Amino acid sequence: QVQLVESGGGLVQAGGSLRLSCAASGRTFSSYAMGWFRQAPGKEREFVAAISWSGGNTYYADSVKGRFTISRDNAKNTVYLQMSSLKPEDTAVYYCAARYHDWGPQVYEYDYWGQGTQVTVSS
Repeated sequence: QVQLVESGGGLVQAGGSLRLSCAASGRTFSSYAMGWFRQAPGKEREFVAAISWSGGNTYYADSVKGRFTISRDNAKNTVYLQMSSLKPEDTAVYYCAARYHDWGPQVYEYDYWGQGTQVTVSS
């Protein structure tokens, strides 16, 4: 069982930055690939970024590539999403998710989810 708690969301102007954190419970955090997803009002939840269990591989949606960076600290059971050059279209609830061992870009592939944190980017 893995419990996930996101933090770091908020209101930021376009062009600004935010860093999201996701703290995980459990002693097997390092066995899980971690992903960030987001869901805007009226839209489906979409993949943003993922990181392998070791942290050695990262994956990004085209819409955030070059602007967002995912990282993890297995000693702290935490995964991060550094977001820069934010755009109004990045406004959404951001969720972290855990999948045992392998990463994936699909919502259904993840076993555990956090409650989400709101990110609002004003123009």
